[in-house]
Amino acid sequence: QGQLVESGGGLVQAGGSLGLSCAASGITFSIYEMGWYRQVPGKQRELVASISRGRTTDYADSVKGRFTISRDNGKSTVYLQMNSLKPEDTAVYYCNAKWGPLANYWGQGTQVTVSS
Repeated sequence: QGQLVESGGGLVQAGGSLGLSCAASGITFSIYEMGWYRQVPGKQRELVASISRGRTTDYADSVKGRFTISRDNGKSTVYLQMNSLKPEDTAVYYCNAKWGPLANYWGQGTQVTVSS
């Protein structure tokens, strides 16, 4: 059974930076598409960034140019570097691992709060 554990959330002022990490276990990490999602109360969870097994990346328009997703297959870890943070980036950030329709795992979430 796969498990994802996020770390690195916290409180930061607008314009600052934070880095999130997600360590995976129990899965063959290298074959999974990895993603970061976020959710605020009362809204649907939204995709922030994804990285394929071939390292192709995709970003929500709202974070392009500010966030960078990367992966280290040797450490079974995916990262999200967030720069130029805005108050509207405040959310719970979730790590996701997906392998087609057969497997889909979520982390427990980590809170990111950006103060104005």
